[in-house]
Amino acid sequence: MIDRAILGFDRILRTVFAPACPARPTPGGDLPDAALDEAQKRRVAALMRVNHCGEVCAQALYQGQALTSRDPAIRAALGRASDEEIDHLAWTERRIDELGGRKSILNPLWYGGALAIGVAAGGFGERWNLGFLAETERQVEAHLRGHLDALPADDRKSRAIVEQMKQDEAAHAETAIRLGARELPAPVKLAMKLAAKLMTTVAYRL
Repeated sequence: MIDRAILGFDRILRTVFAPACPARPTPGGDLPDAALDEAQKRRVAALMRVNHCGEVCAQALYQGQALTSRDPAIRAALGRASDEEIDHLAWTERRIDELGGRKSILNPLWYGGALAIGVAAGGFGERWNLGFLAETERQVEAHLRGHLDALPADDRKSRAIVEQMKQDEAAHAETAIRLGARELPAPVKLAMKLAAKLMTTVAYRL
């Protein structure tokens, strides 16, 4: 238990304060940059900041859920998904840098809130824990689909990153369902959407 706590604290520090190290190459990393004007660069950087912030929250959620899960298979699945989300964290961070943008200054706050939510979700039992994971990933996938519509058509580098992220999120949701996720009640889904809307709106600017 102490080892898990130490590893968890180390993950917090690396997620919030250190550059992420991806295990997979950045999608579209070898593609040429699009000829974006300054306004387009600021908008794309803001969208990628929102995505980066979402990945900070994902790390916290997975950590919180794993802390309260008693099933080794579920903890392992959460760990694998979390590792893939680290790739997302690194990819979005790199793209923000390329565009001359910045990460959200509220990332520590987002992490703390998401960690608390993850711990609470795990406390309701394994199937509800998985249900929360599945619904989170479905909502993130829909959010990324919206970003694909919002990104400039010729910004292939950003679009490649978001497309791969979307595919990964869908796979995580399918894994949770396969492991026995329960369908969340409609009011809970709505509350999750409203919380996500607040986070994305603020992160777009800050």
